[in-house]
Amino acid sequence: MEEIFNHLYKKYHQDVFNFLYYMVHNREQAEDLVQEVYIRVIKAHKQFKGDSSEKTWLFAIARNVAIDSFRKHKGWKQRMIDKFDYWEQQIKDESMSPEESAFQKVDTENMFRCLEKCTLDQKSVIILRFLQELSICETAQVLGWKESKVKTTQHRAIKQLKVLMEEISNKEKAG
Repeated sequence: MEEIFNHLYKKYHQDVFNFLYYMVHNREQAEDLVQEVYIRVIKAHKQFKGDSSEKTWLFAIARNVAIDSFRKHKGWKQRMIDKFDYWEQQIKDESMSPEESAFQKVDTENMFRCLEKCTLDQKSVIILRFLQELSICETAQVLGWKESKVKTTQHRAIKQLKVLMEEISNKEKAG
């Protein structure tokens, strides 16, 4: 069991942490949730039948851990917005001008704020598909959905994000 645990931890730890961080926007809470994921992995590993990949199985557990955490903490959305530290985000393209970097940072902040206004399902799909780069099939396995539901939820989430981003843009132009 220790060998299997070490394999899963080494191979997927950073992906699981990133997923949970995007869900809760708090480093300490994400670290705590990662520990809970691996506790559940140890308890449930014998039940893993191999119907999906290890990665999708881990993400399904991570999503359930995040949902359980949200249920325990009422008012979690506002606390997440208040605690999210946008200054920790790093801009990967160092060749951008300072103005471009500033605009990208504002866009990223706005996108995360808009994502917080989406439903948990929409947020989960966006994080899994675009930040974790899972396929539609893998995302469906993680969420326990049919691929058609992932596609529909993704479409609605993108549509919702566009509307919310336009609202922010209109407010900035007016103000």
